[in-house]
Amino acid sequence: MFTGNIQEIGTVVAVDEARIAVSAPGAAAGAPGSICLNGVGLTVLRTAHETQPLEAGLSAETRRRSTLDQIRPGTRVNVETPLTLGDPLAGHLVQGNVDAVGKIVRIDDEGIARRLWIKPPERFLSLVVAKGQIAVDGVSLTVAEVARDRFSVALIPLTLRATTLSELSVGDRVNLEPDLVVRLARRLPDPAKSVTEVVAALPWAGRLSGARGVQQALTQLAAGGAVVLWDPEREGEGDVVFAGARLRPEAFTFLLTQVCGHPTVPCAPEILDRLEIGPVPGPGDRHGTRPHIPVDLTSGTGTGVSAAERAATVRRLAHPDARPADFLRPGHVFPLAARPGGLAERAGHTEATVAMCVAAGLPPIGVCCEVMNPDGTMAGAADLEIAALRWGLPLLDVADLGKHL
Repeated sequence: MFTGNIQEIGTVVAVDEARIAVSAPGAAAGAPGSICLNGVGLTVLRTAHETQPLEAGLSAETRRRSTLDQIRPGTRVNVETPLTLGDPLAGHLVQGNVDAVGKIVRIDDEGIARRLWIKPPERFLSLVVAKGQIAVDGVSLTVAEVARDRFSVALIPLTLRATTLSELSVGDRVNLEPDLVVRLARRLPDPAKSVTEVVAALPWAGRLSGARGVQQALTQLAAGGAVVLWDPEREGEGDVVFAGARLRPEAFTFLLTQVCGHPTVPCAPEILDRLEIGPVPGPGDRHGTRPHIPVDLTSGTGTGVSAAERAATVRRLAHPDARPADFLRPGHVFPLAARPGGLAERAGHTEATVAMCVAAGLPPIGVCCEVMNPDGTMAGAADLEIAALRWGLPLLDVADLGKHL
């Protein structure tokens, strides 16, 4: 069993009809019996030693059903060793059994991040769930969007640095495997309903910690999903956070109807200066939050209150071509200025939201909204854990986030 958390990029040393030799000293030295190369689980024939690479079996059937049919000496591959008892589960569960080979049909460079559009075989699309997990060449990723005959995944800078996905071009083939739980859910009596219900209880939902937990949360954010941030020290509250550049109307509806707090838009201060959106007069609240004048889109046709209009306003704030004339003042979207020093200067939700957007390779603008209980009280730690599991969202502490960004 594997998680899609790549340990090392290895290099193919030799390959023939029955075996493949890979140089990957860090990951392969202790391979206990199997290894995952570009998402393909293989049996280890010889573990790596001082001058000898790892060798694994490679059958004709494996070649036929995966991209290993084109593997050559010098090819770089994603390497992962299997889970052992007691290992943390911070990615998702896959078996190294490639379900399909997809084709890269489009690549969008988005600043320091990237989005891949992959066209899989038609039979495979029923296993792809928006905001669910999928392994692409062995890398655990969040599905950003699902279209008629293709889907997209967002690659954050860390993923681009630590895997071979940065080397892909349009026309390249990739190995695909869905999360194991999604695969099992498909066998239940009502597949469409079951997959949706099961996704909310998968292992990447609920409390995460450490560098891998932060990476998983960033991947979720880059794909247009949400993250719950708990701030026990400053406010004693938790916020649901989205990236501003990825915000859709349904996300704003979720904030208004399920999260129930006050949606605000944390921004890097230089963005607000450039757009001439000044601060609200007064000393601010008791936690040092810096509210700025609320805005609406000048091009809007309604009151600016609807989820669609507010989401459009946020996306325009995050757009690099936005200009001061694009916004009416006052309006119904409430910007907050993050401190110039980020989390090092103030470890609050505002700074954490901006820091996560930047780390995900997105513009430094997000949306955060406090989680409120049905009785009107603010959600505490236990309430947030229940909510995160119910909504299928990762939950991070602001302090833990500050250690790994």
